[in-house]
Amino acid sequence: MLPDVTLSVVVPAYNEELRLGATLVELCRFLRGQPWDWEVRVVDDGSTDRTLAVAAEHAAEEPRLVLQGEPHRGKGGAVKAGLLASRHAYRFICDADLSMPVAELPRFLPPVLTDFDIAIGSREGHQARRIGEPMIRHVAGRIFNFGVQRLMVPGIDDTQCGFKMFTAAAVNAIFPAVEVEGWAFDIEVLYLARRQGLRIIEVPIEWHYRRESRLSLVRDGAAMLRELLAIRARAGRRSGGDSRS
Repeated sequence: MLPDVTLSVVVPAYNEELRLGATLVELCRFLRGQPWDWEVRVVDDGSTDRTLAVAAEHAAEEPRLVLQGEPHRGKGGAVKAGLLASRHAYRFICDADLSMPVAELPRFLPPVLTDFDIAIGSREGHQARRIGEPMIRHVAGRIFNFGVQRLMVPGIDDTQCGFKMFTAAAVNAIFPAVEVEGWAFDIEVLYLARRQGLRIIEVPIEWHYRRESRLSLVRDGAAMLRELLAIRARAGRRSGGDSRS
């Protein structure tokens, strides 16, 4: 018999006052219709706008909506803090723009998906759908993934999708050692998971490009490259020079 599903949904948010409210309404409406014990945990990454106030307004109406205020560190720092503070057996990262339809969520959980430690949303593969994405962003993403596969995690086609499911055991095994606090934290997470022999499954999803995305190809692309090189350097020190073990 499959265990009962208990789920924490972690939503990292930085200056998301314009988008967060609609996302929380949609998430909570969907989760209320599921047979799960659940929480939605909004991790505010030191926002300077009304992000925390918007979340508090919704939390006043839904006791399973938890607010977690953090100093500004970056998406990786917010995700790490939220996942480690979560209290349920399955822990899901969800971007504040909800660019993956929430109806896809059961595909990351039993009984649809079993025997995994980490299930990562993938925008690649014949069953995945990218909707509305500019070609230049898609090409830039594939170039970056080529480098990631060559340097760190071969065989994973989409490390950067913002929708990932972890078991509580995987969170506790990986995240205390995660150092990257910016956009490239996913790479370090997956590298550490591989080193520990955890089971990683890619789940093809439908993904909608949001024009308001905070990811800048120039600014954040350069930062992610620096973070990738730093991860590789640490990997070399950990493994005595073999960073792909």
